[in-house]
Amino acid sequence: MWRLLWRSPAGRPLRLLKRWPVVAMSSGGEALLLSMDFEVFGKVQGVFFRKHTQKEAKKLGLAGWVENTAQGTVRGQLQGAEQQVRAMQAWLRHTGSPKSQIDRAEFNNQKQIQHREYSDFQIIK
Repeated sequence: MWRLLWRSPAGRPLRLLKRWPVVAMSSGGEALLLSMDFEVFGKVQGVFFRKHTQKEAKKLGLAGWVENTAQGTVRGQLQGAEQQVRAMQAWLRHTGSPKSQIDRAEFNNQKQIQHREYSDFQIIK
């Protein structure tokens, strides 16, 4: 099922996205999927931070988006399995792109979701 989802916080429309099913775990329960927003502060623009964020998110099997802000930060949203989301949080706090200097990363609006709202991880320009 394809559907158009919300606009980015900057008001830009996001493309048509496919609903992802919840993956069943071997224990008989459902995998815990998380969604959360993030914002990274420091020297994170002009250092390929968005590109490296997309690469790491895809490597971890996450969906969502990332964009630069007018305030010089990078913000976005992560969606995926809890363990991979936690790994991405650590990457955003401590690693980033090779030339970035991360002062801090903030995470909010964490919630459990039944399905992913995005089919991949996008860079919003």
